[in-house]
Amino acid sequence: MSKIKSTLVLTAALLSFSFLSTAQKRNLTLSLMPDSYAVCRLAPDSKVPEWAYQGSFYSISKTNDELSIVVDQRFAPAGIKKAENWKGFKIEGPLDFSITGILAALSKTLADNQIPLFCVSTFDTDYILVESKYYEKAKMVLAKENTIK
Repeated sequence: MSKIKSTLVLTAALLSFSFLSTAQKRNLTLSLMPDSYAVCRLAPDSKVPEWAYQGSFYSISKTNDELSIVVDQRFAPAGIKKAENWKGFKIEGPLDFSITGILAALSKTLADNQIPLFCVSTFDTDYILVESKYYEKAKMVLAKENTIK
């Protein structure tokens, strides 16, 4: 490879690394969500039950494979498939669709600290849920590069 091509490749690599570092170090404002949530799974042909609309935050997603509902766990009934005790962070928005790397950066921070997550996105923003047993650690590691309120 010629010296000029080598220099161009190195410059492109450094610019990419610089951009990635900037995206990952974006100082976001995260609000703590007050409740504990259940992530519920129903059959794909299920009707959305009334309890799914309870509380100040809920999310309903349907695919050919399942009906998923995130709801304040006080309203998730017994006898269904669910994962309980999730706590949440709201990424303050609104976030423009052209902004990239937000969930990737936050997910990487959590993954680097062995904290599993569940994400919910809306038109204006994103929400990250972590199991309650990881909540304090998640707050601590996310606060290193973001504002938690």
